[in-house]
Amino acid sequence: MVVDIILAILAVGAISGAASARVVKQFQRGVVFRFGRVRPQVRGPGLAMIAPFVDKMQKVNMQIVTMPVPAQDGITRDNVTVRVDAVVYFKVEDPVRAVIDVQDYLFAISQVAQTSLRSIIGKSELDDLLSNREKLNQGLEMMIDSPALGWGIRIDRVEIKDVALPEGMKRSMSRQAEAERERRARVITADGELQASYKLSEAAMTMADTPAALQLRLLQTIVEVAAEKNSTLVLPFPVELLRFLEKSTGAAPAAPAQAPPEETSRSVPERSIPAQQSTGDNHDHDTADIPKPLPAKDA
Repeated sequence: MVVDIILAILAVGAISGAASARVVKQFQRGVVFRFGRVRPQVRGPGLAMIAPFVDKMQKVNMQIVTMPVPAQDGITRDNVTVRVDAVVYFKVEDPVRAVIDVQDYLFAISQVAQTSLRSIIGKSELDDLLSNREKLNQGLEMMIDSPALGWGIRIDRVEIKDVALPEGMKRSMSRQAEAERERRARVITADGELQASYKLSEAAMTMADTPAALQLRLLQTIVEVAAEKNSTLVLPFPVELLRFLEKSTGAAPAAPAQAPPEETSRSVPERSIPAQQSTGDNHDHDTADIPKPLPAKDA
């Protein structure tokens, strides 16, 4: 009889011990409710003992939670329709407040993140969503962190993942990028041509001072072209030889230029002699035709 009582006591003790023993993991904290009232002491990791049939313990995860925010459709401040999704990293700082102050803190954080994301889309421009995401991430984090602090939750960081644009906007941005790159290419080409013109001008002035440099440059060009055996080499006419021929042809006509006065001086007497003869003959004929005066008779 005594043995049965002892066995019964041991069985009740075992059942009570099994009902009162709780194992809390390293990344968890235990919030104990006694008759529905929360106990101020939070149970840490390890074996936690509670009063059986009186206490109830709720475990809270203290790890950083990664929560994806569903893609939200919105219109930016410059009237562009976009679809933006994000991700939120947060952790529980106060497990008692996370259990008492909000019914489901995971669902609450998700809803706050979605509304804040839509709000930040409406306040931003398209260029900010594409290129200035750091500022938007900070603003979104502050918007989510404000109500989360009252729930014992700290927002670690918020990141905008993707910005989906309409197809027409994508084509417009592509054309804009192509036009910008073409403009840069033209400006670079123009700058190169300008610098090359300066260098060519300096080279021309140097070669004008030393004409032999032009011949050396010509020979160097011939050597470079002749290095490729599959090309035909056309040797240009030397410039110095052209100058020499120009000088020689300009000095040759100067000598016979004085010949015409001599020929004129010689031809003038030959032409004037017949003129004088003809004049003399005419004079003789004229004097012959004139009647001679009769001799005076003596009185």
